[in-house]
Amino acid sequence: MIRINLLPHREIRRKQQQQQFFIMLGVVVVIGVAIWGAVHVTLDDQLNNQMGRNQYLLDETVKLDKQIAEIQKLKDQTAALLARKRVVETLQSTRSEVVHLMDQLARQLPDGVFLKSIKQADRRVTITGYTQSQARVSTLMRNLESSPHLERPGLIEIKTASLGGQRMNEFNMSIFITRAAAQDGKK
Repeated sequence: MIRINLLPHREIRRKQQQQQFFIMLGVVVVIGVAIWGAVHVTLDDQLNNQMGRNQYLLDETVKLDKQIAEIQKLKDQTAALLARKRVVETLQSTRSEVVHLMDQLARQLPDGVFLKSIKQADRRVTITGYTQSQARVSTLMRNLESSPHLERPGLIEIKTASLGGQRMNEFNMSIFITRAAAQDGKK
């Protein structure tokens, strides 16, 4: 029988297999590193793109916040101007009321009635004064009721008082300025 020594052949084959294994391992490592690098570059690029988008959104949000603040400021200014306009219109429409009130009081005031104070709150006018007799207060109320610029006279109180050593009647009454008087002021 012939004896053939196959050991060197097996050893050569083992070395070739080891070389192939290490070559394949190297190729796999290189491919793995290449894939990892490609993924890393791709993810880094996507991250940078997203950061850019986020910064753009933040910049636009700041711009919009400034615009909203400007709009709110304009709305506040508009509201303030409208409030001023309403006040001016109210003053314009009621500026003749005091003139009509004083004119009517001077015309309708009977002899023996003296006014102490006149106070106006919106359309309501409160009058305080002195008279020699209660009948003259009644005459004043009738005269004021017949006035085209005044309405609803009402006696609040009448009491006896002393004025300069004389016995007088102190009265307190209210009347209302009519809307017609306010309308005359606009014409």
